[in-house]
Amino acid sequence: MIELVEVSHRFETRSGAVEALQAVELTVRAGEFVAVVGRSGCGKSTLLRLIAGLLRPTGGRVLVDGAEVRRPRRDVALMFQRPALLPWRSVLDNVLLPIELAGTRRAAYRERAEQLLHLVGLDEFQACAPHELSGGMQQRAALCRALILRPRALLMDEPFSALDALTRAELATELQRIHLDQRTTVVLVTHSIEEAVLLADRVVVLTPRPGRVRRVLEVGVPRPRTLGPGAHLAEAAQTAAELHELLTSVR
Repeated sequence: MIELVEVSHRFETRSGAVEALQAVELTVRAGEFVAVVGRSGCGKSTLLRLIAGLLRPTGGRVLVDGAEVRRPRRDVALMFQRPALLPWRSVLDNVLLPIELAGTRRAAYRERAEQLLHLVGLDEFQACAPHELSGGMQQRAALCRALILRPRALLMDEPFSALDALTRAELATELQRIHLDQRTTVVLVTHSIEEAVLLADRVVVLTPRPGRVRRVLEVGVPRPRTLGPGAHLAEAAQTAAELHELLTSVR
């Protein structure tokens, strides 16, 4: 569904050009969950913005369903590190915001919004203001907002990084369940090896800047997965160890 063909991106700064990505080749299949990991500054977030159409590559092509991405697409949603809910709107109204921006009737999507809030355990908080929710609950609401238009692809830029460890683990488990239910194509940028192993079908390891694909690692652990003790703990630990070695070793 998503294809990057020899994608490079260079930023112009006052001190000169900075090459964020170099000749990235990657294909993400429909319904697949792909995690992208790498050192800080290796171009992970830039990669997501190129797929989302917020940036144009300085080299190569980004395609979604065979069409070159030249601008943001309605069927590709992007979720950022912070929920960015509008404080003067209720939780339900925040989830329905993309409907209004798309010029579509709210009534046609209200039932879906309520179903999504129920899916993430927020059905009792529809009328609440964002400040009345915890950080984890706000991020759940932001996830519902990202899914409201039934996007074919969901791009997530470290959505749980600002949360405490326990809440982060809970939301990662919740995201695994939602992905299995919705079958949306997901590309997740994360610094967490454990998160990548828990969630992804494949993990893309980028080199330090300029970011290039160093290796794509298949995660062969059966679903549903858990970070705690389980039948496949050894396989998960082996995959995590391999990722750690790839990220810390220097060629």
